[in-house]
Amino acid sequence: MRVHVFQHASFEGLGAIEPWLAARNAQIAWTRFFDDPHIPGLDCYDWLIVMGGPMSANDEAALPWLRDEKRAIAAAIDAGKTVLGVCLGAQLIASALGAKVTPNREREIGWFPIERVADPAAHPIARAFPARAEVFHWHGETVELPPGALHLARSEACEMQAFALGPRVIGMQFHLETTPESAAALVRHCPEDLGAGRYVHSSDEMLRDAARFARLHEVLEAMLDALEA
Repeated sequence: MRVHVFQHASFEGLGAIEPWLAARNAQIAWTRFFDDPHIPGLDCYDWLIVMGGPMSANDEAALPWLRDEKRAIAAAIDAGKTVLGVCLGAQLIASALGAKVTPNREREIGWFPIERVADPAAHPIARAFPARAEVFHWHGETVELPPGALHLARSEACEMQAFALGPRVIGMQFHLETTPESAAALVRHCPEDLGAGRYVHSSDEMLRDAARFARLHEVLEAMLDALEA
């Protein structure tokens, strides 16, 4: 398995995805857009993982490499690669496919439940999602459902939480990969996001229960297994 990662911030890495890949002896390469925006050719990888970041998918004027990144994502999808997008990554997939990315009606930061909306019998990725699960969020924008995609999950604060395009492409607004260390890094690097809000937890609430992360990673592994299959 050859995996390429699009990383947008030094503090938003693979988290719990990395040990899952290591168990499969995956070869992992990176494009770190904050350092060097070089994007490899499609023949260099089988999986593309597009991580989160503090910018917007609409920030092309300030960050012109976003245009190249979206073209690369669209090309990977067209080529039949497995593509996973997390938070900003999901928004970039949606934008690459022609869907709008807009501010969500609420910021959603912390531990909040999602519920599956897709029929689990209708799609292999939908079968990987539980009917309801508490997951970790850190986002203020949302997306339209891309053309031809299946709506997988919603939450009270955000209707479009996850979508799939065929069996190999998934975008998730939430963070199944989050570890206690990566959650603490988000708190350190993005404290301005933690202002009062109906769906914003305090840093203490986000970090105090390690068992939440273990449950989160069970959902992550089920989803990755479904993508691999």
